[in-house]
Amino acid sequence: MNLPLPWLDDEYSPLPSPALALGADSPAPGLLAAGGRLTPKRLREAYRNGIFPWYSQDQPVLWWAPDPRLVLPVTEFRLHRSLRKKLQRFLDTPTCEMRIDSACTTVIHACASVSRDGQDGTWIVPAMQHAYGAWHAAGCVHSFETWIDGELVGGLYGVGLGRMFFGESMFSTRTDASKIALAALICFCRIHQIRLVDCQQNTAHLASLGAREIARTDFLRHLAATVDAEPVRDWIYDESMWAQLGLRPTTRGSP
Repeated sequence: MNLPLPWLDDEYSPLPSPALALGADSPAPGLLAAGGRLTPKRLREAYRNGIFPWYSQDQPVLWWAPDPRLVLPVTEFRLHRSLRKKLQRFLDTPTCEMRIDSACTTVIHACASVSRDGQDGTWIVPAMQHAYGAWHAAGCVHSFETWIDGELVGGLYGVGLGRMFFGESMFSTRTDASKIALAALICFCRIHQIRLVDCQQNTAHLASLGAREIARTDFLRHLAATVDAEPVRDWIYDESMWAQLGLRPTTRGSP
């Protein structure tokens, strides 16, 4: 990619200001910098400043800060009738389970390896899987997992900093299994006063569920007020949280 980008020699070179990202008239809108290594320290610096890595196997690490930014306000999540019915059946079925952080590295790998219509390959390269796995071990990356008959059939993972959640990727091997995990995330966020889920870049799928674009300046203003807030201490699944979506919690114990 022949663009005049700042180059990060190592993890000690600070990331540029998001305001310096390439604009809408460039070949890669939102691209901010290249190079460096993926480490939990670097990732924390990036996410706190509204920056994320996104690159392919044959590229250096590329750092992005798009404008506008796609976010999902948790109060605006659209629970369509068909998904509501599916969620209630899920809650009523003893062999269906929702879990948090029971298999985070497996979820990351599945997001990288499960094929998607219209996509060739993955941006979740091995170095990225390793880095986010290490960050999970440090307590900042979390997964919401859909299990049926003891099998992991869908889920998502993302980054939790303060009272902010940055969604990274979802996967599904059963119809709507990733949507069930997303609905669980929304319930969890509502309980723990997390008002926005970062979705990074626009997709029709996320927009249909209530995600919308906001200006990068507004996104950074929100981060400034949330990433240093008291963090969520207990990433624990509780079936009573489904009441946040008006669903009937069951009497089954937590997995």
